[in-house]
Amino acid sequence: MIKIRLNTNQKIILSSILLYFFVNFSNAQSISNNDGFWQNVQFGGGVGLNFGDGFFSAAIAPNALYNFNPYVAAGVGLNFQYSSQRDVFKSTVVGGSIIGLFNPYRELQISTEFEQLYVNRDFDEGFENNVDNSYWYPALFLGAGYRSGNITFGIRYDILYDEDRSIQNQAWMPFVRFWF
Repeated sequence: MIKIRLNTNQKIILSSILLYFFVNFSNAQSISNNDGFWQNVQFGGGVGLNFGDGFFSAAIAPNALYNFNPYVAAGVGLNFQYSSQRDVFKSTVVGGSIIGLFNPYRELQISTEFEQLYVNRDFDEGFENNVDNSYWYPALFLGAGYRSGNITFGIRYDILYDEDRSIQNQAWMPFVRFWF
């Protein structure tokens, strides 16, 4: 596995370059017809549910996306996740995200997504690591996926991944995106 280690300044510079790319490309290729703003907006997101022997997790992540043209889109999203493991912990994660999508071909989608999440973990007494913690966690995902209509299947990588603070167990994550 390849691990990329960037310091804070390098992460900020990379984030700025990606944002600059999406803004400038979308302005250069903007839609030239007279459609209204709402004609170019799509809504979507995801939901998740996971449960097992004493474990429960639920997530909801609504998103709104503006299509500048057939190739470039950008949007915002909200995130909420609740998890619990009986006699171990409870966790609540809330936050927001900014996403940029580039479709060089109809079936290929390249994405960048910045998430800022507030994590609150409460460990039960008696658990060996019962230190409660609350903190903000940033994530910057670069991804690629196969697009078919309004659905995209792919994989993304968190270049800001921190093994000790991330709510995910690894930097690579599969995704499915739905837009209406």
